[in-house]
Amino acid sequence: MAEKLKIIPLGGLNEIGKNMTAYEYGGEIIVVDCGMAFPADDMYGIDCIIPDVTSLIKNRSRIRGLFITHGHEDHVGAIPYVLKQVNMPIYCTRFTAGLIKLKLEEHGLIKSTKLITVEPGKTVRAGKFNVEFIHVNHSIADSVAFAIHTKMGIVVHTGDFKIDSTPIDGEVIDLARLGELGKEGVLALCADSTNVERPGFTPSEKTVGATFMRQFQNCEDRIIVTTFASNVHRVQQVLDAAAAFGRKVAVTGRSMENMMKVSTELGYMKVPKNTLVDINKIKGLPKNKQVIVTTGSQGEEMSALYRMAFSTHKQVEIGAGDKVILSASAVPGNEVTVGRVINELFRKGATVVYDRADMLHVSGHACQEELKIIHALTKPRFFIPLHGEQRMLQIHSHLAQSMGMDRNHIAIADNGNVIEITGKSMKMGATVPAGEVYVDGSGVGDVGAVVMRDRKRLAEDGMVVVVLPISSHDGALLSPPEIVTRGFIYVKESGDLMKELQNVAMEAAGSVAHKRSRDDGELRGTVKSAVSSYLFKNTKRSPMVIPVVTRL
Repeated sequence: MAEKLKIIPLGGLNEIGKNMTAYEYGGEIIVVDCGMAFPADDMYGIDCIIPDVTSLIKNRSRIRGLFITHGHEDHVGAIPYVLKQVNMPIYCTRFTAGLIKLKLEEHGLIKSTKLITVEPGKTVRAGKFNVEFIHVNHSIADSVAFAIHTKMGIVVHTGDFKIDSTPIDGEVIDLARLGELGKEGVLALCADSTNVERPGFTPSEKTVGATFMRQFQNCEDRIIVTTFASNVHRVQQVLDAAAAFGRKVAVTGRSMENMMKVSTELGYMKVPKNTLVDINKIKGLPKNKQVIVTTGSQGEEMSALYRMAFSTHKQVEIGAGDKVILSASAVPGNEVTVGRVINELFRKGATVVYDRADMLHVSGHACQEELKIIHALTKPRFFIPLHGEQRMLQIHSHLAQSMGMDRNHIAIADNGNVIEITGKSMKMGATVPAGEVYVDGSGVGDVGAVVMRDRKRLAEDGMVVVVLPISSHDGALLSPPEIVTRGFIYVKESGDLMKELQNVAMEAAGSVAHKRSRDDGELRGTVKSAVSSYLFKNTKRSPMVIPVVTRL
């Protein structure tokens, strides 16, 4: 039987977030990335969503390592939850390791986890796989792509990337190495599809630095800048602009403080001399000497910028004489929350600069021309578009075809599809479980579809509890049922409806009263169905009806 290389996406396809891909060859497995996704508005009480790793738990003895491309939440956020089920060594670059370490400490996993740092350009042997780390540009420091070497051939897994010819750290994406791999022969390319809908090239991160310089020039206001905490190079440019105009910088927001600590300790951020001050000390300076860097670019409710906008931040009070710069674009789905914060900042009298036309933000993902360069350099035999919704995967497939690739050599997969590759062919094999696992507080996976449906129903229609006092002697109803509602209608204002509900419940309970030995389940079922039908007929609503039988 011919040897096969199996590529199994467990997350990141037909969605944005929770990126995770397993590679299986010669009976051994490596995993690339372990991300989470944020819950939609109707996922009440859910903190985050992680991939279903049932197939990895089943094959845990065959796993040789977890390889991480970079430190964004959609690539590392699920690590602590997954490690509690499948312990595996983690291989990543230094900055990524610094961020993962914070997560492991928080979850008490630091002692039980093997975290190995690898420099770009180096190769790690993991069983029958040799994984080569290749430097790429992205909106977080120390990002890499992987060249996964097996006897079957080389797979290039790009991770998130862009081609930036003037990066802040001076480290250009290693296109030369990708070109060499293309000459050696690349069996398959698995590439990021996030920005495939955009023509042209993604602008360089340097363009944002020039915008900061313009915004700081001749400005007499206090400047407050919000961006993604993980974007070290963006924060570096704020620090540089502040130093150039003789301003001091203070940082607020837990994730921003953590990131500053990790990036300065590891040398990824160079803080200009005498620029950084404590948030409590900056207040004593004149406004035109202050800069505050904060979290909250996505309008998150607990973030520092949100608290400033709604006057609950302990140290910073926003008003006229403040210029707030939003150096990030709203992640799809966050537009409403970001808009709410912007409106509130305007209400406080602040000047808000958020227009994308002024190059306040550039993406960290490759546009069409950059993706074409990667395809042209690697010349893969097979292609699997990753990281994107259905339309993005399809457009990426068309882009590859426009460069002469055979449609039959492209796999547009779903999470859980097993893509089997031999030296000559590629086909979709079986599937493995690959749904969504909800994290709610300390519970992982204990909130399923039924619970979510109940929460949705409670949120939309409320609840009606019918308390039935029953005689344990002869099963008769001892007094009229008590009706308690939550989130349905206010009882005192709807006496008539409550009276009717009592009668309906009594009648239903009476219809089974003659069966003295009847079980409570039958009684509950009869009352529930009578009350539900009555409510729907009269109010066109379907609250959750919970009959409670108390035997006295």
